[in-house]
Amino acid sequence: MVQAISTSSCCNILFSKSHRSTSPHSLHRFNHYSPSFAHRISTGVQRKALELPLPETVTQQVQNKEQRKTQFALENLTSWLLKQELAGNIDAELTIVLSSISLACKQIASLLQRSSIINLTGGQGTINVQGEDQKKLDVISNELFCNCLRSSGRTGIIASEEEDIPVAVEETYSGNYIVVFDPIDGSANIDTALTTGSIFGIYGPDEQCLIDLDDTSTLDEAREKCIINVCQPGRNLLVAGYCLYSSSVVFTISLGKGVFAFTLDPTYGEFVLTHENIKIPESGKIYSFNEGNYDLWDDKLKNYLDHLRQPGSNGKPYSGRYIGCLVGEIHRMLLRGGIYGNPKNKNNKNGNLRLLYECAPMSFLIEQAGGTAIDGVQRILDIVPEQVHQRTPIFIGSPDEVQKLQKYLA
Repeated sequence: MVQAISTSSCCNILFSKSHRSTSPHSLHRFNHYSPSFAHRISTGVQRKALELPLPETVTQQVQNKEQRKTQFALENLTSWLLKQELAGNIDAELTIVLSSISLACKQIASLLQRSSIINLTGGQGTINVQGEDQKKLDVISNELFCNCLRSSGRTGIIASEEEDIPVAVEETYSGNYIVVFDPIDGSANIDTALTTGSIFGIYGPDEQCLIDLDDTSTLDEAREKCIINVCQPGRNLLVAGYCLYSSSVVFTISLGKGVFAFTLDPTYGEFVLTHENIKIPESGKIYSFNEGNYDLWDDKLKNYLDHLRQPGSNGKPYSGRYIGCLVGEIHRMLLRGGIYGNPKNKNNKNGNLRLLYECAPMSFLIEQAGGTAIDGVQRILDIVPEQVHQRTPIFIGSPDEVQKLQKYLA
């Protein structure tokens, strides 16, 4: 027969129960043992008890409980933003603006997945301010972004790649944040169901550039004021991010304190935190340039690319990857490292990408992850835009890879 006796250390130790009664004489003999001897016996028994392995069934129960806890301990974008607000990293107005942007991204993702079914592929038959043919989803996505930002009531100025000039939001109640965005990056990939994305950046509150009917300012003066407020260097950004539309929908964001990525769970319709405090690798073996323009680039850049194509110390050259979508390039780079370049060429002295809507927000994200972004001469975030739709060359990626490029361009 076995009986459990509780020790002073609250451990359960098993003893054999003797059928003989304990006589006073035997108790008297036990009391003659020294306290130290008794302590050694007690300590030894307790140590032995602690070393007893748990039954397999108990261990399995603990593991299953931990697995269930991990499975359901998901953090979505909304709860994460609220935590950032409580920590003082953002205010309540900015939380609302970011929530409205995430809603626009969910709507765009849904349209992209059904674009062939609901006849949203092909061109719109219009041309934007940059002289580019607009896709149907370029126009629709722009409207979705604008409507979500207007309905937030916390946006003062909206500047879109698809709009001729920045738009003042009359529906704002407070906040007055300046939001710049490219609603669909890589829209040429829509018809072939390849990677696309949305890019956004948020600047701090400024005076509303709304026209006061009692004021003597003209419409042109009011528009000029809007443009001046929007044309800020990337270093002034409060928030930057993108949404990747591919095999997964990934919402990546930085509040100036690291980079975090949230993947859309279609079951719940929520962005769930999947990549926390992303750090770009110091170097990488992937380069991304549109080499169809090779003959239009200067000789220094050609020498750099020729070097990348030569086998390295491991006997392998760099791998060339080109998606045709800046969001896709940056997302891969954040996780795998490497370098992306969209340089100037003989036909386009300023490159192809817009500084305000594309290069500045992406450079902000890359630098927050520990990377580097330059135009070949200076840091992208230090460039002060002179025009809303100003373009710039860009080289962006792992710090070691950009540093190697700089040596060739010097």
